[in-house]
Amino acid sequence: MTADRGDDPHVRHLLGAYVLDALEAEECGPVAGHLQQCEACAAAYVEVADAVSLLALLNVDDLLE
Repeated sequence: MTADRGDDPHVRHLLGAYVLDALEAEECGPVAGHLQQCEACAAAYVEVADAVSLLALLNVDDLLE
């Protein structure tokens, strides 16, 4: 899931893939490191992780309503 964001040091654009464990191996370390240093991205990570957890609770019938 390589994504070039130029000079933007933040990782918000990678959080969905990070939560779903869909990043390339070489991207995981820098994302994890950035999340330890950046409060804004860490907060966004929590929101994305919460949303993914809630989506996992849905079943097919929920989606057809």
